[in-house]
Amino acid sequence: MTKLGIFNSINEIIEQDVAQLIAEDMGHRVKLIRENALEESLMFLNQSHGTPKILPRPPIVTVMGHVDHGKTSLLDYIRTSTVSLKEVGGITQHIGAYLVKTKNGNITFLDTPGHSAFTAMRARGAQITDIVILVVAADDSVMPQTIEAIQHAKNAQVPIIIAINKIDKNTADPLKVKKELMQHGIIPEEYGGENQCILVSAKSGEGINLLLEAILLQAEILELKADYSGIAHGVVIESRLDKGKGPIATILINSGKLNRGDTILCGCEYGRIRAIKDSYGKSISSSGPSVPVEILGLSGVPIAGDKTTVLKDEKKAREIAIHRKNRLRENKLKNNKIKYAQNAFFNTNLSNKKIFNIILKSDMQGTLQAISDALKNLCNDKDQE
Repeated sequence: MTKLGIFNSINEIIEQDVAQLIAEDMGHRVKLIRENALEESLMFLNQSHGTPKILPRPPIVTVMGHVDHGKTSLLDYIRTSTVSLKEVGGITQHIGAYLVKTKNGNITFLDTPGHSAFTAMRARGAQITDIVILVVAADDSVMPQTIEAIQHAKNAQVPIIIAINKIDKNTADPLKVKKELMQHGIIPEEYGGENQCILVSAKSGEGINLLLEAILLQAEILELKADYSGIAHGVVIESRLDKGKGPIATILINSGKLNRGDTILCGCEYGRIRAIKDSYGKSISSSGPSVPVEILGLSGVPIAGDKTTVLKDEKKAREIAIHRKNRLRENKLKNNKIKYAQNAFFNTNLSNKKIFNIILKSDMQGTLQAISDALKNLCNDKDQE
């Protein structure tokens, strides 16, 4: 490299043309491969050759709203569990995915956090959903996270059903809430709009059946269907590292059938599925569309939001996973190089800045991402992360 007049450090990325010159100088023949060749081969491998089995699927419903407006308590009543009691302060810390069975059909619920720091998690919830339930407390008003949830739902172009909660309280004022929602473009059907509005109480259960009927009615209008055969495709909802079981990912299948023993690719991670568990912790052998499941057997912890797909060839899955990790590392090094160059260009004096080295540990990958984003927003001109 020094003969060619190139002085790169050990951690710097060598450009393709430079690598070609070095290889040819050493007497080797170079075969250039397109950067996205592996990703293109993945698309070819995942082509279904059989007859698709298209059937109706359960709706995926994301419950959104301001912190402590009763989202988890509402879900808690619907699935008759005590999840909200286990959470610190009764506030959801990460997205919970649950399949609820009703007499008229199944519904998959995603419970998103209401904290201002968890913007990315709410946005991700809106992107993978069919219907958004906007929970607003009848004894409160439209709050910042309520407005943000409305924007996420509108950006994702999914229908919104309003659930005005806590109507059992003496200070409840549903009319006030409806008027405030109208100011943000959410018009209830009774006022000539397109949004169903249901008055509910997570405490007494009033209006819960009406809410479930409204969800299934909206799902019927949307005509939700999926392929129940062929290769499984989905998305990572959440992920974590368990000391005893290793990497665990909660995934939601969009199409196809996921089986125990399948080789799966989740973003930069891969592996053979050792176990599949449903939203109630029961071990199952397979899963279909719109059903959230936990899988064990991955090589590492995937990032929430990563696309998942099943591959027949474990060697190919490993090859693609390594390729993605290398690209991620290259981009990170490239960004660090640009950042360093910008600091040098603007003659940044790092000695006058406070630099805090922080090690983040969290229960879930999505929580880690949210805290990291929040810390970035805390940085100012005098502080650097």
